[in-house]
Amino acid sequence: MTKHKRPKQAPNDAESPQAESAPVSTEPTQREPRGERRKRLTREKLLDAAFRLMAERGMDAVAINDITEAADVGFGTFYNHFASKEAIYLAVMDALFEDFGDALERIVGDVEDPAEVISICFRHGILRARREPLWGKFLVREGFSARALTRGLGVRLLRDIQIGIAKGRFTVPDPFMTFITAGSAFLGAISADLEDARDQTGFLEQLGFSTRDFPERAATSLLYNLGLPWDQAQHIARLPLPVAGPS
Repeated sequence: MTKHKRPKQAPNDAESPQAESAPVSTEPTQREPRGERRKRLTREKLLDAAFRLMAERGMDAVAINDITEAADVGFGTFYNHFASKEAIYLAVMDALFEDFGDALERIVGDVEDPAEVISICFRHGILRARREPLWGKFLVREGFSARALTRGLGVRLLRDIQIGIAKGRFTVPDPFMTFITAGSAFLGAISADLEDARDQTGFLEQLGFSTRDFPERAATSLLYNLGLPWDQAQHIARLPLPVAGPS
């Protein structure tokens, strides 16, 4: 099997790309004027309120006045920072998922095997959602929308599947439906894992399913559906999970 250069590895799977629970952190590196600081903090309050509301309800069920009330700012203040609800949604998406996606790309930058790339990203995503449930809930809600096809992690997943097909690593008859299936498997795995943690009654185990090695098993299943033999998929999904080095 071809040897691949590997990035720094984590001592265990609990260490994956870190990010703040709030959507953004724009703390300046130099002292800023009081007015600029007030403006920045207000914007962060709006972003955090939008993130939490949209995670719970979905974007379409959240109105601008819901966001301003949750952020405890005036309705008109919203438009000093964002032109519309869609604009703040895109800002939240970029802060939550573009930054995470960029961190993943630094991790897999030297990994040549497309199967390893997808496995690493898949596992890190599940672990991030487990560590930050609200992040995971937002991802599940928005990941099933048509918007996920043009922004965020969905675009990267489609690209990585296409690379694997082009290199002959993945054997799939319908690339787009494979992308839909893979994305649904990713979101479904996160949703099940979050629900099991929230329920605290072990409902998966009550149904006869074990949650042991959940990220690795989910990645194994995905790689198998991309055309890899089961034993090979399982081996790749259980490789030591790398973490990001200095950016």
